[in-house]
Amino acid sequence: MAYMTTRRSRPGRPRHVPDSGTASPRDQILDAAARLFVSQGFAATSTREIADHVGIRQASLYYHFAGKDEILVELLRKSVRPTTDKVDKIRNQVPPLDYETALYLLVLVDVRTLADVDHNVGMLYMLPDVTNGEVYTEFRKEHEELAAAYADLASKVASEKVLEGVSLKQLGNMLIQQVEGVISMRAEMITQDTVRRISCPEAWAIASSCLRICGVSQDKIQAANAVAVEMLDDFLEDRVREPA
Repeated sequence: MAYMTTRRSRPGRPRHVPDSGTASPRDQILDAAARLFVSQGFAATSTREIADHVGIRQASLYYHFAGKDEILVELLRKSVRPTTDKVDKIRNQVPPLDYETALYLLVLVDVRTLADVDHNVGMLYMLPDVTNGEVYTEFRKEHEELAAAYADLASKVASEKVLEGVSLKQLGNMLIQQVEGVISMRAEMITQDTVRRISCPEAWAIASSCLRICGVSQDKIQAANAVAVEMLDDFLEDRVREPA
């Protein structure tokens, strides 16, 4: 059943200057904010500066967002939601009881999310002015939801020895931290406006390392890789596929 939602009214006015690109004004604001937050910090960036980068009045920005905090939450969600939205699909489409493949595939999807998000906004996790702020609490719930998905799958594949040493919550956090190494990898700048790309072998290595942390044997890791790589495109609807 479809539901109709009513968009709350916002102060300010819509865009004052003509759009110079194909992206919506809202997306252009998010893009400019991501670039500025990552390059100079959240606290050091004003809504006026974001508006100037987009080419709109500050009042027009407030038509789309209530303020800087709302922009930040939306950007943080872009680094998590594309993965959390696919957790149930992964569980439902992976062969029954093949939890190693499900975990491997979850890692690959998460790596792609972090690798593709504009301006490497995952870097915002590392900024004290972000993580120490009240606005981060709202995002933390979604981040913990993803960690719980990792913990749930890990509970199905982890060896007894591993589970004797750490709690499931700790294990889930260990796995998500392993995946978020992608953020630091992307931070290795090639040029001012280009970040390092994450290769398929690198993504496979991250996924394999997550299964090793759980104590999964190498033969099962290889089997999970073979199935997960074949399934991956079905979970990346927005990806522009290369011609065969």
